[in-house]
Amino acid sequence: MSEIVLYRCDDGVATITMDDGKVNVMSLAMLRALDAAFDRAQRDDAIIVLRSARPGIFSAGFDLKIFAANDPERSLEMVKAGAELALRLMSHPLPTIGIMEGHAFPMGAFLLLALDVRIAARGKFWIGLNEVAIGISPPGFAIELARSRVQPAWLSRTVTLGEMFEPDDAVVAGFLDRVVPVDAVEAAANDTIAAMRALHTASHAIAKQKLRAPTMAAMQEAIDRELTLPVYRAGSSNRSSVALPGGGS
Repeated sequence: MSEIVLYRCDDGVATITMDDGKVNVMSLAMLRALDAAFDRAQRDDAIIVLRSARPGIFSAGFDLKIFAANDPERSLEMVKAGAELALRLMSHPLPTIGIMEGHAFPMGAFLLLALDVRIAARGKFWIGLNEVAIGISPPGFAIELARSRVQPAWLSRTVTLGEMFEPDDAVVAGFLDRVVPVDAVEAAANDTIAAMRALHTASHAIAKQKLRAPTMAAMQEAIDRELTLPVYRAGSSNRSSVALPGGGS
């Protein structure tokens, strides 16, 4: 397993921790490492807990430097890997839990949207789809994913206006399920794991598939429609003008 993603499985719970030493940019390396970790969790028949080891940040999202480099092939590879990763999380047969203790920008927000239960620490952290604020149109797969979890008025605010939300507002919006004080995160995570263990796992998997089948179909259709090289090349000039925060991703 790559050192930027740490994997530990104890008693049927796979804790997958992102740590790239910076802000957990969703580079192709990070996405591939996460995919390998999810493979292990599926083989281990484990509940997934996804979190970050970086203080104040869950993930800074896709590597904006790749977009700014005006390299459609590399951009497409990264975005498609992220889309497919979110799609596979949607159908993980056991429960999935996300722990947000810092900012979650796309693609980090997309991963949290794909998880069953999202717990956040209370603080000056932000989550949302801010693409239009930096010069990118949100990908269709992400809009379909967000549509399935986010309240319509809040969805419009984040997709079309690039608005980001602090944790308490993010619960109202639908990005998160629970917000607790920083020092209560571990207890909340443990309580949630205990509740997930009590589920009938086969019934959980079937119910999840039934509920999410339309969203997953819409996400796959958006991937097939938008994430092709001709389409990506056509939009590459817009992505190359992305505004890099602080001069980087």
